[in-house]
Amino acid sequence: MTEARRFDIVIIGAGIAGSALAAALSGKGFAMALVEAQSLALPELPAPRDLQSFDPRVSAITPRSRQLLQEVGAWETVASYRLCPYRHMTVWDAEGTGGIDFDCADVNAQALGYIVENRAIVSALLAQVAASSDVTSFSEARLLDCVRHEATGTMRVALEDGAVLEADLVVAADGALSRVRDMMGFATREWDYGHRAIVTTVQVEQPHQDTCWQRFLASGPLAFLPLPGEPDRHYCSIVWSMRDELVDEVLALEERDFCCRLESAIEGRLGKVLHTAARFAFPLRQRHAVDYVQPGVALVADAAHTIHPLAGQGINLGLQDVAVLAEEILAGQSRGVRPGQLALLRRYQRRRKGENLLMMAAMDGFKALFEQQALPLRWLRNAGMRRVSQMGPLKQQLIRRAMGVG
Repeated sequence: MTEARRFDIVIIGAGIAGSALAAALSGKGFAMALVEAQSLALPELPAPRDLQSFDPRVSAITPRSRQLLQEVGAWETVASYRLCPYRHMTVWDAEGTGGIDFDCADVNAQALGYIVENRAIVSALLAQVAASSDVTSFSEARLLDCVRHEATGTMRVALEDGAVLEADLVVAADGALSRVRDMMGFATREWDYGHRAIVTTVQVEQPHQDTCWQRFLASGPLAFLPLPGEPDRHYCSIVWSMRDELVDEVLALEERDFCCRLESAIEGRLGKVLHTAARFAFPLRQRHAVDYVQPGVALVADAAHTIHPLAGQGINLGLQDVAVLAEEILAGQSRGVRPGQLALLRRYQRRRKGENLLMMAAMDGFKALFEQQALPLRWLRNAGMRRVSQMGPLKQQLIRRAMGVG
């Protein structure tokens, strides 16, 4: 048998959540392994601001998540590359006159959040990890097996290249289709939304005004998210969720026809949609693990829960999983408790599961509400949006919750 390499913590998955956890625990006295099936070479970040250079995958980072990225030393690198703060949000109903506006001035904040390309976040975090002497990275290393050694309580991770890792704690940060979650038999509750999300970058005629624009259509929500541009060129990232049966036809449209369809869907709020980059679509599925932890194993981010992207909260929930798990591991360390102890991990689960379920329920509720086409329900939701827009204290609470500071 191959001799196992000993670590305190093995993190499976070096995306945003996994690399953030490694960075958060770096320098704290733990020997860690970061295992990633893809290459861990730092992604090349294009310098030009043009339609083809933006990552089609972007995240709306809340001030709460920004704080974590600052604490691990990654935010300055992200900000020095490029991002776009959004200071205003406009949401309206395609099936009526209801709408609501949120502004950072309502809560005396500089921004409601920041639109950042995912590869910029990953690159900044991996740079922090690469500079850490206590993190051993395993690049292009696919997981073969993950088992618990019942006699010792330690975890053994086998990789396809023959390497064997042993640790007190294995953290599954390997995404929505987590192999660790499946191998360890975590139960999940899940269902398809019956929607796919189209994502791409578009050039628009008019400035986006540092505003996130979201229109709820009968077929699904459409969001225009602001990107950094040039004085004469204005860009947005779009996330267009629509019913499965509509997606293929929209993806197949010629560029000019797609731009016209998109311009009509957003009611021309940003003038003409001039050009679009390559389009991608991915299925939307609700998934939540019944438990986040077992002895020696913890699920974080998409491995524990996936959520509808209509409010952009998925990555923020994942980063808060990371922040809380790191806090509990460090608190246990101060008491002499090993990171894989079930009592320690259950404290992480108690702190995160309720908040995640609340946000998931809220997003599902919004989705269901705006799908309703019955005239009385349409009237009620439009009247409700107008009423909330007029209620300052309630609107401030909603803003703070969305910013992660409520």
